[in-house]
Amino acid sequence: MTSSGKKVGLFFGSFNPIHQGHLIIAEYMATQTCLDEVWMVVSPHNPHKARTALANDYDRLAWVEDAIAGNPRLRACAIEFSLPQPSYTIVTLTTLREKHPDLHFHLVLGADSYSNLPSWKNGDIILRDYPILVYARPGSDTPTPPSESRVQIYADVPLLHLSASYVRQCLSVNRSVRYLVPEVIREAIQTRIPLRTES
Repeated sequence: MTSSGKKVGLFFGSFNPIHQGHLIIAEYMATQTCLDEVWMVVSPHNPHKARTALANDYDRLAWVEDAIAGNPRLRACAIEFSLPQPSYTIVTLTTLREKHPDLHFHLVLGADSYSNLPSWKNGDIILRDYPILVYARPGSDTPTPPSESRVQIYADVPLLHLSASYVRQCLSVNRSVRYLVPEVIREAIQTRIPLRTES
C-alpha cells in the first residue's frame, strides 16, 4: 500500500538483466534526493531497441523483484506490460497518474536520455508536466536545464561503467559475471533462465 502524497521516481529500463549499476542509481535517487520511493519500471519493449534482444518480460520483472527484495524504498513496476506496444513514456505517465492520483511522479533519467527527450513522443509535455531528476552518464555531457524548469541535475551519483549488454556478452562466452549482478540474479541467469545474447 502506498501512502498519499509520496514523491515517486520512475526509473525506466529493460533491465536485461538488472545489474549493480542500476541498483546504485536507484538507491541513490531513493535515499539522497527529494524522492520517497523509486519504482523500477520494467519496459517490455523500448521503441529504440530491438525486441529480439530482450529476455522474457516476466523473467526480467522477477529479476528486478529479487534484486530489490527487502528494500522498502524500491519497487518493481510492471505497468507497461498491460499497455499498448511499443511502450511510450507519456502513455505510462498518464496511466500511472490516473491509477495513483495521490502520488507525485518524477522521472529519473540519465543525461543521454534527457538530451534525447525532445525526440520522444510528447517530450515537450513530459518536460512541462513532470519533475525530472537527471544523473550523469559516462561519455555524456552534463546538461544545463532551462531556467525555471523542474529539472534537477545530480552530478555526484556514483556510477559504474557497466551495461546489461556487457553482462550478456560475458555470459555468451562463459565469463564470470560475479559482482556485476546481484548473486541471486547470477544464479537465476546461469542455472535457470537462458538469457538471449543478441546485441
